[in-house]
Amino acid sequence: MPGSLEALFRDVAPAVEFCSLRRVHRRSEGVAVRRGHLHPPRSSEDLGAMVTVIDRGGLGYAATSDLSRSGLAAAAGRARDWAHDTAGRAVMDFGDLARDTASGRYESPVEKPWDAVPLGDRIGIVRDEAERLKSGDEIVDWGASLYHEDEETLLLTTDGMRIEQRFQVLVPGLNATANRGTESQTRSLAGGALCRQGGLEVLDQIGFREAAPRISEQALELLDAPNCPEGELDLLLAPDQMYIQIHESIGHPIELDRILGDERNYAGTSFVTLDMFGHYSYGSELLNITFDPTRPGQLASYAFDDEGRPAERQFLIRDGVLLRPLGGAVSQARAGVEGVANSRATSWNRPPIDRMANLNLEPADATLEDLVSQVDDGVYMESNRSWSIDDSRNKFQFGCEWGRRIRGGALAEVVRNPNYRGVSATFWRSLAGVGDAGSLQVMGTPTCGKGEPNQAIRVGHASPPCLFRGVRVFGGA
Repeated sequence: MPGSLEALFRDVAPAVEFCSLRRVHRRSEGVAVRRGHLHPPRSSEDLGAMVTVIDRGGLGYAATSDLSRSGLAAAAGRARDWAHDTAGRAVMDFGDLARDTASGRYESPVEKPWDAVPLGDRIGIVRDEAERLKSGDEIVDWGASLYHEDEETLLLTTDGMRIEQRFQVLVPGLNATANRGTESQTRSLAGGALCRQGGLEVLDQIGFREAAPRISEQALELLDAPNCPEGELDLLLAPDQMYIQIHESIGHPIELDRILGDERNYAGTSFVTLDMFGHYSYGSELLNITFDPTRPGQLASYAFDDEGRPAERQFLIRDGVLLRPLGGAVSQARAGVEGVANSRATSWNRPPIDRMANLNLEPADATLEDLVSQVDDGVYMESNRSWSIDDSRNKFQFGCEWGRRIRGGALAEVVRNPNYRGVSATFWRSLAGVGDAGSLQVMGTPTCGKGEPNQAIRVGHASPPCLFRGVRVFGGA
């Protein structure tokens, strides 16, 4: 198929300054068991391509699921017409955009392929773990699931670029809800954040088969726990809460197209402005954030973005100072600032836009025990269950599944319904402790939404536990 597609592309590409074709073939399957009942296994397959044209200073694109010669020719013609229609009317002259001509390959590391294990055995894995979650009568809802995605992309250009990438992703899930009277509490497998590139070996990497007893035990324990206290206290966040904190209050605010106003209608703008890069104190000197699509096995690793830009590790925030945005080639040209290779699309029928990839908080040298010992009066929180952030990605509020009081440098009683709120820059400037490499965990989310029409995409986050001073903490219903 790729060989014949390349010949068709060369045949139908119009006589323009630049033309590209991005083909995406995605296959997915999900298996789930809830309350002892097997859900019908879900599978899907999606195949199509997008043709992009730059000519006369304009840019146009058109997508099609018809990969015949006539289908591709029609898409190429529509893309050329749109490019001519936008010439002189767009936010920039796209003919001035520098273009890469690199070629290469990328493939997710896989040790135990999903398809090498029979469907019945995959169902057996989730059925076994679901049964282990039902540890007593007060566990009233419980379930386990596995979702696998296999995506192959091919990017071709009239400049001679040829990039093949294959991504295999596993998303495991476990959850248990306990109830007594009017009180219900839920615990899950890291709030659903333990998803990675790879095959079934990911289950061993994240301790999937050991997690069920702990999850159900903690759900039951929360029924008897007091509510989280309210006040300004020190806050220690586990990696499975840090991932969403990084995502919402660093990742989205520094997306360059959002700063330029492109997300205003859908998901808000940003408190970050262009003149902040290079000197703005985003957090304390312990805050070091990298854009790293090169990390093996992380959810959003790749060698090239969807416009063919080679990916490399870059510091976005170093020693607390904001250095560069999450902006791809088009946004960089519009804004006149350096960004990263992060133009990404959710599928063949969406254009690439500025997206997070692997956005990681770099470790320091403290163990979890060291961080706990530094707290005289505070709360430790795990596993996100709710989030809210304003239109400028500044003021936020998060709720977690699990909390423990910290008294006199030691973990104390469990508390339920732990929540906290803050303002992004103030919060990150209160960062007082960062865990070491041994405490770092690789997390992610498979469905980060952005753009009009919406694009849900894979994003990775790695972080150790982190300690913050004087955060507004409170309980909830």
